[in-house]
Amino acid sequence: MKFLLRGCLILLLVLVWVWGGFALYFSGPGSSLVKTLFACAFAALLPITFLLSRSFFRGLFLCCFYVVVLFAWWNNLQPTNDKEWAADVARISHGEIIGDKLIMQNVRDFRYTAESTFEERWQSREYDFNNLQGLDLFLSYWASDNIAHIILSWDFGDDGHLAISIETRKDKTQEYSAIKGFFKQFELSYIAADEQDIIKLRTNYRKERVYLYRLKTSKENARALLDDYLKEMNRLVEEPSFYNALTRNCATSVHLHVEAIHPDETVPLDWRLIFSGHLDELMYEYQAIKEMDLPFEALRKGSRVDLRMQGYSDGNFSETMRQAPDE
Repeated sequence: MKFLLRGCLILLLVLVWVWGGFALYFSGPGSSLVKTLFACAFAALLPITFLLSRSFFRGLFLCCFYVVVLFAWWNNLQPTNDKEWAADVARISHGEIIGDKLIMQNVRDFRYTAESTFEERWQSREYDFNNLQGLDLFLSYWASDNIAHIILSWDFGDDGHLAISIETRKDKTQEYSAIKGFFKQFELSYIAADEQDIIKLRTNYRKERVYLYRLKTSKENARALLDDYLKEMNRLVEEPSFYNALTRNCATSVHLHVEAIHPDETVPLDWRLIFSGHLDELMYEYQAIKEMDLPFEALRKGSRVDLRMQGYSDGNFSETMRQAPDE
């Protein structure tokens, strides 16, 4: 038991140590060279401390002290809205509800000619909740079959569709990195956008596989979910938050919002919230998709929109995307 206890303590300490080395390497102070030196010095502390200590538990105590100092530094890192942001996240989407009217500020409506070539357009738009028809889910596959980006889109009938994407807010020097997403490298961003911007970017220019599912939800629940989204979007104007690739990504954030509007119901945690490429399977199992009369594979095949939208030229992008494949 003594050796087993020591083994478990060492394993736990090594895991924390590895995390701490990466945290210093990515988020430490100074230049890249200084960050590397900090990370290497921290990594060397573990073996050196145990080699020089007279007992196992003395070495363990000293290493725990180092970890406490590390966590104190980590918790002191603060997000900011004061950076030179990349153009696509330069503004913070937010809004207010007046009666049955939703007034959204900074709705992105970029017009692309290539993935990195676009006309910047930010707009103020009004949506009438009396026109709210439903809620749609997009899954966009940018890496592997296991990982997809999630976008929710509220259908306001004649007022159009309001798509909201939860993602990283990058500055002009940054590119997205899944590993860096664990280490406070990006702020959290809720982007309200026209579908012809945020979906067409993925279908036509990034050439990602994109699936569209109509969700089985009441208008009341769709509005409640948008209300909760709006609270977070408005909070981020004054109180920025860090994006986290595990706990505050596009899938887990949606899960938090769903929990918020159903406080008396337990929304089950599921591995597919992490491996978001399988989220449609989870939604199908819980009968949250409208076309439940189809087998899942047939539903999935008919829900893919990127290939046919790559032939889109003019007209209503959202309406064309929602037409049946054989129309």
